[in-house]
Amino acid sequence: MTVMPKTNFLRIFAILLLSPLLAAAKPDYFQATALSGDGVYSLLRRYELDQHSCNFEQFYGLNNLKRNAHLVVGRKYFLPVMVYAFNGKTIRSSIGITDWNVAVRIQEYNELMLERKLRETSFKKDRILWVPYHELNCPEPDLEIPSPVSASPEEEGAASGAAGGNRKFPIFGPKYAYTPLASNKLKGKVYYIVSGHGGPDPGAMGRRGNHTLCEDEYAYDVALRLCRNLVAHGATAYMITRDPNDGIRDEEFLDCDYDEIVWGESTIPRQQKPRLFQRSDVINDLYERNRLAGVTDQAAIIIHVDSRNKGERTDVFFYHHSSSEESRALALRLHRALKAKYQQYRSGGAYHGTVNARDLHMLRETKVKSAYIELANIRNTFDQQRIIIPSNRQYLADWLLEGLLQ
Repeated sequence: MTVMPKTNFLRIFAILLLSPLLAAAKPDYFQATALSGDGVYSLLRRYELDQHSCNFEQFYGLNNLKRNAHLVVGRKYFLPVMVYAFNGKTIRSSIGITDWNVAVRIQEYNELMLERKLRETSFKKDRILWVPYHELNCPEPDLEIPSPVSASPEEEGAASGAAGGNRKFPIFGPKYAYTPLASNKLKGKVYYIVSGHGGPDPGAMGRRGNHTLCEDEYAYDVALRLCRNLVAHGATAYMITRDPNDGIRDEEFLDCDYDEIVWGESTIPRQQKPRLFQRSDVINDLYERNRLAGVTDQAAIIIHVDSRNKGERTDVFFYHHSSSEESRALALRLHRALKAKYQQYRSGGAYHGTVNARDLHMLRETKVKSAYIELANIRNTFDQQRIIIPSNRQYLADWLLEGLLQ
């Protein structure tokens, strides 16, 4: 008969004794229900998990999802939030860590979730502790998604289109800065709004009486109005071309200036090629950040005012890139919306706006599906009415919104 050495016996006994504790230390993951309009990014953002790429990787792995997968409304998904039993003493001893700062952040996280009513009760009462996955695996934020429209602190909280956040956007100007939430129809969608030219380049120019009409000013005003419409319906919208001094303006004649900048406070170059690449690079960078965060629906809307022979009238027309079926579909959707409105409001109902493929830089070099819009012929007296009358500029923005809502 073989006698087990005393030391081996004690070792095995200790392992058997500790095994229930070791099993108990392995956490489960919290499950959350996907709401209407939720994508991966918006779901993780609601639980303050959107600044760490490892959280997204863990989310896809826990739920056996492919990257950029769509979520099903009403279905429960595992979040990268580990659930531990709180021992009633300390967070550190409950989860087996020694870092006091990490424990403080975990406590603050649980308190924030309770404040937002995402937790039903305090972890000190129900003895259930939520631990964000990144706190124990990748504590340094490595994924920063800029706030839409502007990066100023007072606009934080309005970023997701949530009804509760601060919904004041100074980029729209004092009169229109406050942007109430009208719906969540575009929640989870991202738009990049680009008005043509700007800075040292005013674009096409026309004359009306003693006034000079600059393309960049009128394109910018319509773009701002469209951006505000998108934000009002829950979208994330980035104004790529920006003028800190000119919000939405209700004057017929908009002063030509040269102080426009590009997202990121970048000065606009004088040369055309660097100017165009500056904008496409900004959009592509934002696109990649949003894509990595789980956003699946992104689009660019590029707004210009055309210049042709003074006697030639044009309706609003659209371009898309020939190699992108998504861009073509987007342009056609916007075209249909305007055609329907013209048939409703224009005497006779005739609308002659077109949709064509064209190899333009902003269509070719941006990674997102995009539509390029020409609003009018800035040199034609009749077409000028479409852009100089403020209510007409708002109609253009409203009708383009309808196309995006379809």
